Amino acid sequence: MFAVIQTGGKQYKVAKDDIIIVEKLTGDAGAKVSFDDVLMCGKDGDVKVGAPLVKGAGVTGEVLEQRKGEKVLVFKKKRRQNYRRKRGHRQEETVVKITAIKG
Repeated sequence: MFAVIQTGGKQYKVAKDDIIIVEKLTGDAGAKVSFDDVLMCGKDGDVKVGAPLVKGAGVTGEVLEQRKGEKVLVFKKKRRQNYRRKRGHRQEETVVKITAIKG
């Protein structure tokens, strides 16, 4: 069985025992999280598509870790003006293991 969930403004196709990386969620390692915004769920040939959400569907998961993502460098330059700015950014993210899909 699979489901398409929405969290953090992004959509993820998940199945049981999948490990996904999403934008930061509240909770420490070992905490249970639930995703109620299920856009689509299906099993083999039977697919339910929501309008916009599937009623009664839900996905539960377990937080494996909280971490920071890869560094993104932001570099600005204006030629011949002696203007250079270099900044870095690391987005906080949560690693989640999908434990069950109810649909």
